[in-house]
Amino acid sequence: MPAITVKNIPDTLYSQLKQSAEANHRSINSELIVCLEKVLTPQKIDKNQLLMNARTMRQKLKGLKVTEEDLTYAKAEGRE
Repeated sequence: MPAITVKNIPDTLYSQLKQSAEANHRSINSELIVCLEKVLTPQKIDKNQLLMNARTMRQKLKGLKVTEEDLTYAKAEGRE
């Protein structure tokens, strides 16, 4: 298995990693591997959770009307 040496880690980042490792009862090396896996490994999306989130968002936005004029204005503002 390959080994990696990480140099020049900022003190605050190392401290956060160490605290996280302690909280999860892992070594710093194991915690770093878990962090890398979370960032680099694609996560499966739970379809039911996605649908529930979409329905919740629709419910929150219910009654909000966006006109063509609103969209045109927002596009123009975004280009400036």
